[in-house]
Amino acid sequence: MPVPKRDNRGDGRGSRCRRRTLTQDHQDHAALAEIELCGELMIAASAAEGPLSRARIDEVLRRAAGELDEAPGPTR
Repeated sequence: MPVPKRDNRGDGRGSRCRRRTLTQDHQDHAALAEIELCGELMIAASAAEGPLSRARIDEVLRRAAGELDEAPGPTR
């Protein structure tokens, strides 16, 4: 039995589904940014002679966050 269409897009999704998709896109972008920051910390830790100091961690995270801010974000 075909699914009734609720809007003009032809895919059967209503506007509430679109809002959920935008929220999921934002969550995906945030998760990817967090993974990127963790990766930068792992790279810095593997290159260090010993444990990273708090100052070095802050430096790595600030630099990586600045690079993420300059990268293009998700389009809406």
